[in-house]
Amino acid sequence: MTKLYVGGLPYSTTENDLSEHFSKAGQVASAAVISDKMSGRSKGFGFVEMATPEEAKNAIEMFNGTEMGGRKITVDEARPKEERPRGNFRRDY
Repeated sequence: MTKLYVGGLPYSTTENDLSEHFSKAGQVASAAVISDKMSGRSKGFGFVEMATPEEAKNAIEMFNGTEMGGRKITVDEARPKEERPRGNFRRDY
């Protein structure tokens, strides 16, 4: 399976909408819309896992730079999550 990053999503997009949209390019193994932990609102991006690398490539070619719900979306192969340093809010005065 190949995981794709999808950015620029309309904030009203559901995981079902995302899955349905990408199923036009091939078999969707999973779809996730990322939401803010505090408010529960969509952050405007998500991830779609396509069943094969060929279907993932097809999805990128079909949807990158196109409109979904009035917003231009970005579709690219997802990169591994980078380790971010934990916030150290201690101040030395």
